[in-house]
Amino acid sequence: MWLPTDQDPRMSGGPTRGERECLVDYLEHYRTTLRLKCDGLGPEQLGTRSVPPSNISLLGLVRHMARVEHHWFRRVIVGDLDLPRLFQGDDEDAGFNWSGEPDEALVADAWGLWEAEVAHAREVLDRTDLDTLVEVHGSPTEVRDLVVHMIEEYARHCGHADLVREVLDGRTGQ
Repeated sequence: MWLPTDQDPRMSGGPTRGERECLVDYLEHYRTTLRLKCDGLGPEQLGTRSVPPSNISLLGLVRHMARVEHHWFRRVIVGDLDLPRLFQGDDEDAGFNWSGEPDEALVADAWGLWEAEVAHAREVLDRTDLDTLVEVHGSPTEVRDLVVHMIEEYARHCGHADLVREVLDGRTGQ
């Protein structure tokens, strides 16, 4: 196991009550999982693209998930579509690419951006009803569908993170 159950921050809550609490708990679970998968690694390890030919790295996943949080919560749910997408250029590949070698500053910037976007997303979700309709690709979509999409996005990328971490140091699980 990655952590003993009594030390796992994802296991501290009790059973959820209702749809909103259930969805938010799953989203928070996967956000915490991404952080745990990156725990204890330095910039070089975080930036290692360890599943060739893919360019996926743990640092790239953090940057990419900041982009995803930014898009769905700021641009779509809040409706600020004038905001440019993060890491939009071809050379940035949705956050998976950056210039130069990964260093402490790049890692700190990535975590800072991710944390800011997660904090903003939490605020937006706290004040938004799950039944609220927003436009996605020209169709009205309930916010609950976007929360489920975020859970799916994190779950998929946490699976990637598990594989990358295993290649780096053999750690697997949870």
